[in-house]
Amino acid sequence: MIEIKHIKKSFGDKSVLIDVSAKMEPGKTNLIIGASGSGKTVLMKCLVGLLRPDEGEILYEGKDIMQIEPEELKQIRKQIGMLFQGSALFDSMTVEHNVRFPLDMFTQMTKNEKQTRVNEVLSRVNLEGSNKKHPAEISGGMKKRVALARAIVLNPKYLFCDEPNSGLDPQTSLVIDKLIKEVTTEYNMTTIINTHDMNTVMESGDHILYMHKGIKKWEGSNKEIIFSNDEDLNAFIFASEFLTKAKEANKQEQLRNGIISPNK
Repeated sequence: MIEIKHIKKSFGDKSVLIDVSAKMEPGKTNLIIGASGSGKTVLMKCLVGLLRPDEGEILYEGKDIMQIEPEELKQIRKQIGMLFQGSALFDSMTVEHNVRFPLDMFTQMTKNEKQTRVNEVLSRVNLEGSNKKHPAEISGGMKKRVALARAIVLNPKYLFCDEPNSGLDPQTSLVIDKLIKEVTTEYNMTTIINTHDMNTVMESGDHILYMHKGIKKWEGSNKEIIFSNDEDLNAFIFASEFLTKAKEANKQEQLRNGIISPNK
């Protein structure tokens, strides 16, 4: 479990996080949502230790990562998996080598043990037989699945996903959402997802934090969010849903008119 208590963060005179508290529980997909400038990205960076809050506590299993010794912090970071917005694969490496990279960096496993583990996680994300392909040879959805395989190859306790559906079509986005939710449950990970995708919110939002102007404005589940009385949250939900549908309608019109190709 990750718990944050009264987190505050400012840049100069601008307050970006204002007294934010929450609990992120294992086995659940914990979502951080909000418009641009809401503070959700800064909150994510504080959670993974890329930014240091001005005030407050960030507790991993009860241990404040701002107060523990460097060696203990290093051990916690080894238990973190990251799924980056742009997948962040190494173009010069094969799928297999991309997934194996954390094993080479952080373990003393034998070559055969590494190969077995790589094959296990590639199978888990339905990419059997893709070992020798390079990122340029696979689709955007496959790249995200490779990146997810790499993120879970060390069997992390914590999984952070930054806009996991960015650049993907709605159908592929659903596949990624389903995979993330499945591996979260299987590995009992504490998964935290930074997203503005309303499909992700409604399909995967076991626990949702809505950020608005640096404040945690609402907290609840995907089953509760549509009954919210918060005007800012409702405006965000319906604006996001409208924009998603409008973009998809525009894409379908461009396909019909031959402006873009089907695989674009």
